[in-house]
Amino acid sequence: MAGRVIARVQSCTLVGIDAVPIEVECVVVPGQLPAFNIVGLPDTSGREGAVRIRSALKSIRHDVPLKRVTVNLAPADLRKHGSALDLPTALAILIGDGTYGGEELDGLLVLGELGLDGSIRPVRGVLAAAMLAHRRGMRGVLVPDACAGEALLVEPLEVYAANHLSQVVAAFQGEPMPLPARAGARRRRRRVFTADMADVRGQSFARSAIQLAVAGGHNLLLSGPPGTGKTMLARRIPSVLPAMTRAESLETTKVYSSLGLANDLVDERPFRAPHHTITGPALLGGGSPPHPGEISLAHNGVLFLDELPEFSRGTLEALRQPLEDRAITIGRVHGTIHLPASFLLVAAANPCPCGWLWSGVKECQCSSFAIDRYRAQLSGPLLDRIDLQVGVHPVPLAVLRDEKPGEPSAAIRERVAAARERQHARLAPYELSCNAEMPSRVLRECCRLTTACERELEKLVDERKSLSARSIDRILKVARTIADLDGRADLCPDDLIEAATYRALDPVTEIISPAPDPTLVQKRITAPAPS
Repeated sequence: MAGRVIARVQSCTLVGIDAVPIEVECVVVPGQLPAFNIVGLPDTSGREGAVRIRSALKSIRHDVPLKRVTVNLAPADLRKHGSALDLPTALAILIGDGTYGGEELDGLLVLGELGLDGSIRPVRGVLAAAMLAHRRGMRGVLVPDACAGEALLVEPLEVYAANHLSQVVAAFQGEPMPLPARAGARRRRRRVFTADMADVRGQSFARSAIQLAVAGGHNLLLSGPPGTGKTMLARRIPSVLPAMTRAESLETTKVYSSLGLANDLVDERPFRAPHHTITGPALLGGGSPPHPGEISLAHNGVLFLDELPEFSRGTLEALRQPLEDRAITIGRVHGTIHLPASFLLVAAANPCPCGWLWSGVKECQCSSFAIDRYRAQLSGPLLDRIDLQVGVHPVPLAVLRDEKPGEPSAAIRERVAAARERQHARLAPYELSCNAEMPSRVLRECCRLTTACERELEKLVDERKSLSARSIDRILKVARTIADLDGRADLCPDDLIEAATYRALDPVTEIISPAPDPTLVQKRITAPAPS
């Protein structure tokens, strides 16, 4: 048809946590009856956008033309979720009708939800959208002012932000494109922790295990009766975590942005502690459309599962693949999405439903059937993926009432950071960040054993007939972290002995795990051990 103009505005939609490019096309042609159609597999909120767009345009003295208006969201075979296409659709209508030329949008990726009064409301996934624009070589983005801070994290990229449709229309009429309020150079905030490891009295063995877990990225299970400090210790792990790198901050922010939980850079490692009643999709991710779960929200941070055996068996079994791959894959009919899940798992468990079995404090009131059912929640393959499995003992009253504080988190964090730097230097060629991520091939190259170490390893295997090949690899990874904390390039037999000490035969039932050699633990943990 002669004179027909097809307007095109670049936008995107979220698939998981990633932005996928969408081209919003609009054609306006005469017809006997006016019509306004949006095609291209929009979801319910996208179809309802027609009502919001009509009202928003009226608020700025424009209207959907009384013609046949067709909006296509290309590609047509990809389902579009959410209301972020409202703004690009409204602008495409104004351009397609010939009201404005729209040259101001050339090279810009546009997204935003419209209110009935023309206001531009925040949407999810602005950081992913800005990253997409940067990868595609576009000059910038036009986003809601409320979430412009996310787009500003991607440099160099022009970021335009508006809080009302009239601001964008004014730019069509010759005024400058609206710019977000830019603060000065962003400074990393000073890390302040209200909970410190100095608050913990005694528990040298558990404190040493926490230091090892954080230094090497090893998963940790704390087992013991109620009131011994398992949760208290776990809640203080964020205070000893190393600072996030810029790349880690962007990865984590991208996850939170996809759920609308971020409006700035996430520069503190997340600590997630879901209740044991959580469902599988809420923990692992899923739903329609698929979205990140708690394990992805804990990416680059800590996932704390208190009362581990109280979680459903199916939910715990589903953790096995993310623990191994450090990612979660969710399959759907329309495609498969991959979500990041590189987290430090910290779990706490009682020995029985009442918690007092073999505690020496109270008598257990549980039946043998209840105890067996309780233990059956934790399968061998899941426990095999937990590197450190230690008992948390009741603390003697004299130590509990001691006025002398334990070693502060700052001192532990300094040792952890030094160990992480050694690991980064060694593992950078393999694109790994910590010892717990090493596959078998890298483990063989980075943990070469001397003859004395080989003999010690054989002795450990003979003593513990139940050790699997995976368990042996995890003992070697922990030993490598022990050497890193001590600043040594090579492993020694004592490293293997100590690493095996942190791996009980049955962490749920054997609360009183073998006591470590004080000369092995005290060299890194200065807090006095309970007598």
